Amino acid sequence: MKMKNKLFTSILLGLFLTTSSFAQITQTTRQDALVLYHNGKYKESIAVCEEEIHENPNRIESYVVMCWALVKNKQYAEAEERANQGLKISPYDLRLIEILGEAKYYLGKNSGAMEQFQRYVAGAPDSGARVGVSYYYMGEIFIRQARYQHADIALSSAVKKEPLLDSWWVRLGYAREMAGNYKESMVAYDEALKLNSASVDAYRGRERVSAKLQ
Repeated sequence: MKMKNKLFTSILLGLFLTTSSFAQITQTTRQDALVLYHNGKYKESIAVCEEEIHENPNRIESYVVMCWALVKNKQYAEAEERANQGLKISPYDLRLIEILGEAKYYLGKNSGAMEQFQRYVAGAPDSGARVGVSYYYMGEIFIRQARYQHADIALSSAVKKEPLLDSWWVRLGYAREMAGNYKESMVAYDEALKLNSASVDAYRGRERVSAKLQ
C-alpha cells in the first residue's frame, strides 16, 4: 500500500514539474515577443504575438507589438487590420492609434493616416515617444498633397522634437524650398549638412536654393 502511495505521489510530482516547466517556457516565449522585435526578428515576433492572442484575444500588448513588427516587416495591410482589431478592445490606446497611422501612410491612405497622427499628437503628452515621428509623417503627407506651408509647420515641429535626424532636416528644407521660402530652406539644408556632411540630398538642395537666391 505504501509503495502504491509513493508511486502515486511520484506521478503527481512529475506532472506538476512538467506543467510548471511548460508554463515557464510559455511565459518566457511570451516575454520574448518584444525582445524579438527589438532584435529585428519581426516574423518571429509576429508569430509569438499570434500565439498570445490565440490564447487571450484581449491581450492588448500583443496587438501593439505585433503591429509594430508588421509595419517594420512591410506588412502594412495586416498591420492596419490588426490595429483596428486592437482598437476595438482598447479604443484609446495611443500606441495603436499611432501605428495605425503609419500603416495607413504606407498604404497611401493619406486622409486616414493624418487623422490617426492628429489623434495621437492630441492625446499624447508633449514628451510622447512618437510625437516627433507623427509630426514627420504629417509633414510627408502634406508634401504628397503639395501643401508645402503646412508641411513646413509639421516638419518644423518634428525636428524640434528630434533635432539630430539629418533626413528630417532635408525634408524640411525641401518643403520650404517648394513653398518658395528659400532663406529658411537654406537654414534647414545647412542643419542637415552639419549633422551629415555626406548628405547628397542636402547638398543638392542647398545648391538649388543658393542659385535661386542669387
